[in-house]
Amino acid sequence: MILRKCMFVFFLMLYFQNLTAQPQEELLTKLRKKMDLVNDYRAEAEMKTEVSFLNVPVSLVEVYFRKPDEFRIKKKDGISILPRGGININLFSIMKPGTYVSVSAGESTLDGRTMKLIKLLPADEKSDILLATLYIDEEKLLVRKVITTTRENGTLEMLLDFGSYEKWALPDKVTVLFSTKDYKMPKGFTFEYEDGSKSSSAAKKDEGKGRVVMRYKSYAINKGLPAEL
Repeated sequence: MILRKCMFVFFLMLYFQNLTAQPQEELLTKLRKKMDLVNDYRAEAEMKTEVSFLNVPVSLVEVYFRKPDEFRIKKKDGISILPRGGININLFSIMKPGTYVSVSAGESTLDGRTMKLIKLLPADEKSDILLATLYIDEEKLLVRKVITTTRENGTLEMLLDFGSYEKWALPDKVTVLFSTKDYKMPKGFTFEYEDGSKSSSAAKKDEGKGRVVMRYKSYAINKGLPAEL
């Protein structure tokens, strides 16, 4: 059903795209030019998974990226904890040139700022991402929010907060919101079921919802990475 709806949206957007100019491509080009300043990075981060019915300990992780789209998240013991099916918190991969068709979707407001909305439709019909909507801060050339519809993990919402590494378009914090019904938990996590101490009203409020929060402590940018990550 999700695939059928996305295909309908895809063809509808292509129709309107042929009737209008494509200023969104100019904005995406400027955004990628800023992002292209980063050839690789290694980051230290704190990763927390919040699900109402699980007790998942906070993990200290290392995050690796290398152009064009090589991306890894590893615990300190070297175990990869990227989820099956891909909960993509890597904008470099989502915006890889030649992998999508872009369509302008107007404007919206986020945290009091006007955002340009651009929808990305995958060029590869086998792509896990069926549709991505970018909320772009045009003034600062930053993606502040991404909503993606995926084959494996349903619809995901990613919020990005910037600070110390804004000039590199690298976030200080990434929050991914998801439906626990659709989401596949990352490999490598050690977790325990809640002991039932949470009140029933609190559990009901959080039922079906979850989030992954990445807080970046530091980045080492363009220092080179080993061949094998």
